[in-house]
Amino acid sequence: MHYDPIKRVLGDVFNKTPFLRRVFFNLLDLLLLRTWHVHKELRQWAADRRNKEQNILDAGAGFGQYTYHLSSMSPKWNILAVDVKEEQVSDNNRFMRELGRHNVLFKIADLVHFRQPNSYDLILSVDVMEHILEDVDVFKNFYSSLQPGGMLVISTPSDQGGSDVHGDDETSFIEEHVRDGYNINEIQDKLRSAGFSKMEARYSYGKPGQISWRLSMKYPMLMLNTSKLFFIVLPFYYLVTFPFSLVLNWLDVNNRHASGTGLIVKAWK
Repeated sequence: MHYDPIKRVLGDVFNKTPFLRRVFFNLLDLLLLRTWHVHKELRQWAADRRNKEQNILDAGAGFGQYTYHLSSMSPKWNILAVDVKEEQVSDNNRFMRELGRHNVLFKIADLVHFRQPNSYDLILSVDVMEHILEDVDVFKNFYSSLQPGGMLVISTPSDQGGSDVHGDDETSFIEEHVRDGYNINEIQDKLRSAGFSKMEARYSYGKPGQISWRLSMKYPMLMLNTSKLFFIVLPFYYLVTFPFSLVLNWLDVNNRHASGTGLIVKAWK
């Protein structure tokens, strides 16, 4: 399945005004379980840094929802957000200028080649690495670009059913992925080969999260891929399923999982 056509439709709807864009980001924050997990990590990292100048890289910014969230946490933080899509970068810069957030800049860059030695206190990479074949090259660039003591946070599918793949005969639910997911030891070994020595990794999308993902993301996306007329049905669908997804998301974020279809990985320089 391809997300890009649906993303373009959503972009056309929600990018009409800054208000609609902010509504869209708030909806994503509520619906997307990975956002719950990433926000939890960012809150912990920011606990004693909100009043300090920090340099942050959003590596693979996409729609810019995580850059928007970071820029809401502290005006003292300088945030560079990079992505390979020129149209998206331009649109994100326009949105941030409309909000008056001058501590944020979006820039076109390929993470396989992007390196700014000793520049960042935090690098955030959310659902990006599963799209990049040359992942070790990117990890080396991340390591070089972090300041000593800086932290890298990665959210990515795991090999325990990430991309909704559960067997050798199945293909990724999201066809843009170059890998179905990481083995938890594999990604740590790759980070270690890039120079990192201190790492933590945990599973996300345990049993509660897998149910929530199907309710809030997979089934709606399948409907929208069938026909755009399902946009009319979506509000009523979410009216029924949304309360269940909220409870399931809370359970997933607040419990440790022996296995899960997602990974949250942190590494320090």
